[in-house]
Amino acid sequence: MEGIEQGFDMSNTANEPAAVAASPTVQHAASSFLPTRHGEFRVYVYKTLDEAVEHVALVKGDVQGKASVLVRVHSECLTGDVFGSQRCDCGEQLDTAMARVAEAGSGVIVYLRGHEGRGIGLANKILAYQLQDQGRDTVEANLALGLPVDTRDYQAASEILNHLGVQSIRLMTNNPGKLSKLTKHGIEIVERVPLQSTLTPHNTMYLRTKQQKLGHMLDVE
Repeated sequence: MEGIEQGFDMSNTANEPAAVAASPTVQHAASSFLPTRHGEFRVYVYKTLDEAVEHVALVKGDVQGKASVLVRVHSECLTGDVFGSQRCDCGEQLDTAMARVAEAGSGVIVYLRGHEGRGIGLANKILAYQLQDQGRDTVEANLALGLPVDTRDYQAASEILNHLGVQSIRLMTNNPGKLSKLTKHGIEIVERVPLQSTLTPHNTMYLRTKQQKLGHMLDVE
């Protein structure tokens, strides 16, 4: 498939120490057929055990017991995914990932809710936007608010992939932290599939900051 990174060195994540087995955090709650503009998927809903958050998996084709499954683990972004905000590349990444899974004929989109603004929540993300409008970048804005840069955890994603019976994955991501954290939760990643984003006047600083300060594997001049 075009755009897949061949020969990416996964040794850095393969050698990560395995996480101590954690207690389950989610349980399967419901599933159904879901027609989308990218074709037909099956939608699975997973509730956290305290029922505070409902995560979603979109599954195309038969992934049970399969290796090298094409997967996107996507953090919720209301502004980008729903409203089409150009301040970030989240909506474009989600759309591209669904299109690639549809093209491949099988794969999984894990949609993690409660990850808004890299875990700081919607209101705090909008407060951070105000500071970005004044010249701070996405990292500086979080820190100026006394908030962490990134609080996201991926245990729920690993549990969802295990429930679906996925044996190993080809992960669509530019984020090395996501590779590392999923590996620590026991997910075997055999390949990284890059997701290049379209630069706009509104997201160039954001993407450059992700590249320079957060280590994202992007090509931003």
